[in-house]
Amino acid sequence: MSHGNPSIPASFRRARERDLHKVSLPPECLKVLQITDTHLYADTNSRLLGVNTMDSFRNTITTFRHTGWRPDLVLATGDLVHDASPEGYQRLAQLLDEFGCPVYCLPGNHDLPDVMRKHLRGRHVSCPQVVDHKGWRLVLLDSVLAGQVGGHLAESQLELLDGALREHDGPVLVSLHHQPVPVGSHWIDDMGLDNADALLKRVTAHPQVKGLLWGHVHQLFDKRLDGIRLLGTPSTCVQFTPSVDEFSVDQQQPGFRLLALMPDGEILTEVLRARHLPHGLEVASAGYE
Repeated sequence: MSHGNPSIPASFRRARERDLHKVSLPPECLKVLQITDTHLYADTNSRLLGVNTMDSFRNTITTFRHTGWRPDLVLATGDLVHDASPEGYQRLAQLLDEFGCPVYCLPGNHDLPDVMRKHLRGRHVSCPQVVDHKGWRLVLLDSVLAGQVGGHLAESQLELLDGALREHDGPVLVSLHHQPVPVGSHWIDDMGLDNADALLKRVTAHPQVKGLLWGHVHQLFDKRLDGIRLLGTPSTCVQFTPSVDEFSVDQQQPGFRLLALMPDGEILTEVLRARHLPHGLEVASAGYE
């Protein structure tokens, strides 16, 4: 198992990642902001597990803006509009346009991909499958299985990935909504990617794949597999308690992920969180729809 670029001491990498938003990065580095599981609604007063998801989203983005970090692009990795409404997607597109840089979106199990692709569009906002920036190729996969909470990559998505990897020798970051590896919580791992082996077989066979990035789990995850960084990211609203078998709401603040994609394929990353827990959080809830 690889543990990153051996020319950079692990202690130095960890130090940089603890304060990534304060580090001076080379101009050829690709700076990415990941946001995920925003769970917005058509009605801006709607709540998920007691939390007004619009307010929580705005507060989380305010925390991001206070870092002063200027991303080259934003990745929004699914469950973006909880009721999958055209109005919700249109409003979110307006909010995402405020970043002033490309924002690339992929669907989650609460999204309707066709509705999302039609309405989640803006001056800077789109739903592409493959994009290239600063030598990196970003592949955005659709893991939505209609009517199901868990995910599946259709053959067309696997063929898309095959082509994207075959045609690009530089570093690659693959993003999707559902986790392709267990995160250690039985209830959420039962709703992961059901054909993860097909994905992992492909990415581990291509050394240019440097990272797999996802949402869905509403918690922090960061491990490595054969030199590939495996990254799950907190939601901008409600968090799930790590390492428990039954559904549990975590008393952690909403968050987002910064990624510095280096020219040599190294990934530096940091998760930051909003300053406060969302108002009204229903910690004792047994689940949600």
